[in-house]
Amino acid sequence: IAQQIRSHGVEVDVCPVKEVTTLDGYSAVIVGSMVRIGKWMPEALKFVETHRSTLAQKPTALFTVCMTLAEDNETNRQQVLNEFMAPVRGVVEPRSIGLFGGVMNLEQHPFLLRFMLQKMNTPRGDFRNWDAIRAWADEIYPVLTQN
Repeated sequence: IAQQIRSHGVEVDVCPVKEVTTLDGYSAVIVGSMVRIGKWMPEALKFVETHRSTLAQKPTALFTVCMTLAEDNETNRQQVLNEFMAPVRGVVEPRSIGLFGGVMNLEQHPFLLRFMLQKMNTPRGDFRNWDAIRAWADEIYPVLTQN
């Protein structure tokens, strides 16, 4: 996403949310999180809650990477928006939300989580649609740079 927005000549910083203490100096913010067991990562939600007043004053976009979207259809998109993203959408009103399939490599997870994911028949593999990700970045670029 950052690389695609940079291609428009815009300076972009990519920072882990745990390392961000202020949003001063930024004209827009994009916050993303993977979904694990039906929830945004706690540190991403905490970031949005901590910076809610600043985010309300800046153009903000959100994105989610989620294995539910390994099969990208309207039913799965609605589930992600209405269930998994409900807590964050209750805190900030983004100008755009990107929904993307993710990557599942069971070997990278602890045994207990790996066992749960296998029992849930979680799809395995790389389900990122890079064309869709680049298209979303191109779509939000003008939205985030408007005053």
